[in-house]
Amino acid sequence: MKRLVVIVAAAALAALGGCMEVQQTATPQKQGKYQGKPDTAPWTNAPLAYGDAKWSKGDQAGWENQIKQRNVVQNEYKRIYQ
Repeated sequence: MKRLVVIVAAAALAALGGCMEVQQTATPQKQGKYQGKPDTAPWTNAPLAYGDAKWSKGDQAGWENQIKQRNVVQNEYKRIYQ
């Protein structure tokens, strides 16, 4: 009988253990508001120091041309057949 009580008590504690989980956040959340860092345009960052980027920080047209050139180089069909 004592053994049955211990088993039932352990099962009850195990079942209730998940009910007591508290939401874990770093800061209090404002409902419906994004709390993360806002994104910036990719061309507002400086190019990588080790790359051969031909654009400068804040140059949107240069950044877009660099991306287009990178896509052309990565296209296997154009690389092999042209």
